[in-house]
Amino acid sequence: MEQNSFSEITPEIVRLAALSEQAGMIDTELFTKYDVKRGLRDLNGKGVLAGLTNISDVRASKVVDGVQIPTHGRLFYRGYNVQDLVEGFSSENRFGFEEVTYLLLFNKLPNRQELKDFSRLLSDYRSLPTSFVRDIIMKAPSNDMMNTLARSVLTLYSYDDRADDTSLPNVLRQCLQLIALFPMLSIYGYQAYNHYHNGESLYIHQPQAELSNAENILHILRPDSKYTPLEAKILDIALILHMEHGGGNNSSFTTHVVTSSLTDTYSVIAAAIGSLKGPRHGGANIKVVQMFEEMKREVADWSDEGQVADYLTKLLHKDAFDHAGLIYGVGHAVYSKSDPRAVIFKSFVERLSEEKGLHDEFALYALVEKLAPEIISKERPIYKGVNVNVDFYSGFVYNMLNLPIELYTPIFAIARIVGWSAHRMEELANNGKIIRPAYKSVSTDKEYIKMDKRDA
Repeated sequence: MEQNSFSEITPEIVRLAALSEQAGMIDTELFTKYDVKRGLRDLNGKGVLAGLTNISDVRASKVVDGVQIPTHGRLFYRGYNVQDLVEGFSSENRFGFEEVTYLLLFNKLPNRQELKDFSRLLSDYRSLPTSFVRDIIMKAPSNDMMNTLARSVLTLYSYDDRADDTSLPNVLRQCLQLIALFPMLSIYGYQAYNHYHNGESLYIHQPQAELSNAENILHILRPDSKYTPLEAKILDIALILHMEHGGGNNSSFTTHVVTSSLTDTYSVIAAAIGSLKGPRHGGANIKVVQMFEEMKREVADWSDEGQVADYLTKLLHKDAFDHAGLIYGVGHAVYSKSDPRAVIFKSFVERLSEEKGLHDEFALYALVEKLAPEIISKERPIYKGVNVNVDFYSGFVYNMLNLPIELYTPIFAIARIVGWSAHRMEELANNGKIIRPAYKSVSTDKEYIKMDKRDA
């Protein structure tokens, strides 16, 4: 096959794809007949109980007189309310990524010495194998940084003499290395892409031992390595809010499923990256930013509620943006009154918008946050309330931090690798069976047809 035909979709492929689609279609009534929980959710959107976890908890309702009613959402890491964690280290003017990572991995808050030792350990692991950047990251750079990240993770297997050892000490070592290396793998991958595809200057900054994870991200990414304290602080909080979200999210569940086969850590994390790459999971904040860019062009007066409401209505009617009928960043599978991550984020986002001189943009976001739930409830029948989610503000934050849009989802991965690591070790520690859900066959038995009769 010639190189220029590698990506070509030929008429023959189109024909065969139509056959494949037809073969794959299942009568929707059969899902009801056999009580299949599509998407592992019931009719109300509640996830099917598939396991137990001690890592994090998402709470969005309470039972009163035997009836479950929605409440403002709360997120807990190892039993600690995330809002309390953020307020705790913020009040002491500390970065929190390393502290919360320790908590999620070891089920305890570190004391000063434990945190110092752990931070040093992560710093020591911020070192890629010799020539890895030249031989792996710089070769055939992809235009999708999640693809680059997954490829880099899988390649690290070849450099690990104990790659297939699934004992907990070895898996912990591998996970800590990946937590430390994810920023470098992601940002160096972007720098290579930006250089070879866009003709920009190539910057490969080495991480600094004395810097926090958030500071190192900005230091490695920016040509001049400069950033303000508020920029680093807000990025640190963004990482913490994206670290973990219960065992039921798609990539964490993927981590449990693949770990249960007793495969290696690199294969497990690459699978989780593949899950997060999907636009239904990790790419929503990109859509939010793009939607707002069009909104700012189409709405003459950003402060006019009527004009903004008209645009939001057009979105729902598929008359604006990508014509998908969605207001991106609004709504969540679990939360119905508020997403605690968005609530925590909002005050910090406002401070950053003031520092950046983007008060009008923040006011527009706040206005959409107010109007969108009202408009959705009027336009569509919904079984629960809607509210803005963490993606609503995270995209705005990354935009204000001048992060390239290609790195939005990798930043999510840089945070979520902590949760994936905790879930991998939890699955191994409990020594469970391989995860193997049931699928009911609805095909009919057929008699084999000999070739000469098929040609007739």
